[in-house]
Amino acid sequence: MAELTTRHLSIAVAESLTGGLLVAELVRIPGASVVVRGGVVAYDTALKRSLLHVDSSVLNVHGPVHADVAKQMAGGVRTLLAVNDVRADVGVSTTGVAGPGPDGGHPAGTVFIGLSKGTGSWAVPLQLDGDRAEIRAETVRQAIDAVRALIAQGDAE
Repeated sequence: MAELTTRHLSIAVAESLTGGLLVAELVRIPGASVVVRGGVVAYDTALKRSLLHVDSSVLNVHGPVHADVAKQMAGGVRTLLAVNDVRADVGVSTTGVAGPGPDGGHPAGTVFIGLSKGTGSWAVPLQLDGDRAEIRAETVRQAIDAVRALIAQGDAE
């Protein structure tokens, strides 16, 4: 992502339903090591709590497919993948239901992308169509678009 390089920003990724596809897409680009800190696949809900510090009460009330979980994952991975005690500038996360069927009361295609930058955090809710592979691929595309929009928003501040 040239935008991250140009602005000298680092990114950390926390994934659930995308299972590593997002960080794989980011590191596919030559020179990614300048900006990509790394990625964590926290597929199990317990790892969202223990590694990414997602609040237990949020998980207990809402389960792992929720806007607040996505936001907390994005913030948590920035800290988890800190280098020399410096958090990543941007955190992005994915959580949701890829299918084929519903899970936890959510239909397949229910997705939340989490974003964290500075002291803020945001969630992008999505309701995607398609099979499991299509939902996961579209989540990656939407997450990259969301990061681009977040970075562009920083220019307007």
